[in-house]
Amino acid sequence: MQRRDFARTIAATAAAAALPVSRLAASPARRAAGVNGERLNGWLTAIGEFGKTPAGGVHRLAYSEADIAARAYTMQLMREARLDVSVDAAGNIFGKRAGRDAAAKPIIFGSHVDSVPDGGNYDGNVGTLAAIEVTRTLGERGTLTRHPLWVACWQNEEGGTWGSHLVTAETTTAERATVARSGKSIDEGIRLLGGDPARLSSARLRKGDVHGYLELHIEQGGNLDRQKLDIGVVEGIVGLRQWEVTIEGFANHAGTTPMNERRDAMLSAARFTEMVHRVVTSEPGRQVGTVGRMQAFPGAPNVVPGRVACTLELRDLDDRNIQRLYDTIVVEAKAIGERNGTTFAYHEFVTHESARCDDRVRALVADSAKALGFSTLSLPSGAGHDAQNLARVCPMGMIFIPSVGGISHSPREFSRAADITNGANVFLSALLAMDATAFG
Repeated sequence: MQRRDFARTIAATAAAAALPVSRLAASPARRAAGVNGERLNGWLTAIGEFGKTPAGGVHRLAYSEADIAARAYTMQLMREARLDVSVDAAGNIFGKRAGRDAAAKPIIFGSHVDSVPDGGNYDGNVGTLAAIEVTRTLGERGTLTRHPLWVACWQNEEGGTWGSHLVTAETTTAERATVARSGKSIDEGIRLLGGDPARLSSARLRKGDVHGYLELHIEQGGNLDRQKLDIGVVEGIVGLRQWEVTIEGFANHAGTTPMNERRDAMLSAARFTEMVHRVVTSEPGRQVGTVGRMQAFPGAPNVVPGRVACTLELRDLDDRNIQRLYDTIVVEAKAIGERNGTTFAYHEFVTHESARCDDRVRALVADSAKALGFSTLSLPSGAGHDAQNLARVCPMGMIFIPSVGGISHSPREFSRAADITNGANVFLSALLAMDATAFG
């Protein structure tokens, strides 16, 4: 993006942020919470211009020009909210506001602004911009919290929650050689965003450094919308494990190899897929299992596949349940292989441990929603979030608002302006409650 074009886009988005937004919450209790819903929803419309797609979604991959432009707009909003804006060594944006007690640990709250390929305009954006709106509202009220407030815009959340991971865990140069969807390595992306991979230790947050973390997010599922409920009180973020599964058979001529003599890797893969579904659904619970990618080799229509590469993903709030499901799947896959003359091999390439939301923070969220007259639902997050990493260093909680139709990671992703405003009001109330709470 040329500098002149970028300046024009920033100016246009600032103008768009002033437009009125319909369908805001109207009850006295909901207005009393104090955020400016029209302003917040105007910002959401404006940020949607960066990487906007013809279908109405956004294509804003981490480290892309659209991502850099959206980050610049986010920093502009932070400065307008009178926050002290900086980029840490990991490439994360922080907008900081001092508290009354110079010795108090900061409260961090926020989300991200990067997107998946051809995604929607609400995932991440709602939480980041609502955090800015909350601090701006506090400033307009003249309210000074005891704890310092740090609004966070984490970098490359969609590529693996990298920004929050870099500040809560040790990483290696080899790990950061991972190439993001935009084609840049993590280290290249960090430099592009104004960070410095050689100084990552200066950005590290350790247990005891942070008073607490809050994140507002769209649900990305259909529970709240289907049940016509206002606020999700998140129990925790599910653990996630992914494996590359290689099925070896024997490639042979499709026309001359009798059916009873084939060692068909694709047949085993098909039976494996059905078996995963059966195992995961054979008991009650919220666990999910997916075979999401599959490729046959040599991949010709007239050759019996001799090898298939596929993936297996398991998610659950209980990491022990994930392991138990995996063990069952391995045993049953071996039986499939013996039946078909094939073998199975597994390589685990992604592991994210589950993270329980702190019970005290969950109570603050639930009480805040109740005080504002909102209906609530306690539920887990089936998707990963930056909050998962912050749980390593402090008490953590999440607030969900409805996603219409349960649609996310799609141009059709949508959350109503009223629901966004309601969520921001709960966000504000829970933040003030967290500020007044001592976590021993």
